Amino acid sequence: MGILIGVLGVVSLFVGVSAISPLSILTGNISEAQWLVLSASRLPRTLALVFAGSSMAVAGTIMQMLARNRFVEPSTVGTVESAALGMLVVLLVAPDMPVLAKMLVAAGFSLAGTTIFLLILRQIPLRSVLMVPLVGIMLGGIISAVTAFFAYRFDMMQSMGAWVSGDFSTILRGRYETLWGALGLAIMAYVAADRFTLAGMGEAFAQNVGLNYRRVLAFGLVIVSLVTASVVVTAGMVPFVGLIVPNLVSMAMGDNLRHSLPVTALAGAGLVLACDIFGRVIIAPYEVPVGTVLGILGSIVLLAMVLRKNARVA
Repeated sequence: MGILIGVLGVVSLFVGVSAISPLSILTGNISEAQWLVLSASRLPRTLALVFAGSSMAVAGTIMQMLARNRFVEPSTVGTVESAALGMLVVLLVAPDMPVLAKMLVAAGFSLAGTTIFLLILRQIPLRSVLMVPLVGIMLGGIISAVTAFFAYRFDMMQSMGAWVSGDFSTILRGRYETLWGALGLAIMAYVAADRFTLAGMGEAFAQNVGLNYRRVLAFGLVIVSLVTASVVVTAGMVPFVGLIVPNLVSMAMGDNLRHSLPVTALAGAGLVLACDIFGRVIIAPYEVPVGTVLGILGSIVLLAMVLRKNARVA
């Protein structure tokens, strides 16, 4: 897995409009302009893709464990949409706010949206597996509608487009560093992996073995909210990574996060890198945003999961 990520990372460095070859670097025959493109654009973009993919995959895994449902992730429960609403509020109230402060505001909105989702779930008796993501998608649709209304009302639709496209083409050195924080949060999640595994077995079981379920729940929600906010602030919405990767890894390795979480992070990074490279070459020299590629792929995977679940029930 690590070798595959390395290969995709190298390919990401040398795919683009500006022609740069690995041979020119090895031989030292690289111009100053090419080196600037590589160091200020290509390398930050590749790192941002790796950090965003790995952290969103980990966030999706945590959310699935806490909600005890394989169909949920930040883009299907209103978390991402809440972060976008938070960004709109920042643009309207304090557009010159520092990037870190914007991320914290977006994280606060993400946390509020995710909490509302969990509170709604508590009011649904005997909820089916498919009802949970349906409620989340409906909540996300409501939040998106509110965001679109106020964005249109204050002539901010074009500005909001940058936060919802999931586009890494504008990533430059100095504009992706908040994602280092997302990587740190993913590492913190690995440290607490055993607690999340126990929490995924249900509140009653967790409390019987001496785990403070509410504290673990709050910790998990904070990680998910901060990761989502950092990705949205940096590149926009990156959907379905937390849905596709955790399910594939779980089928292969089970639900023990101590063993599966590193693989989940690597697979998430690989998926986002591969989708971004595909988006860069499919209509070169133009680009398809990685959010669009992941949206199509994730929708297909979600539909396949739903049909597979219905087939089992039948």
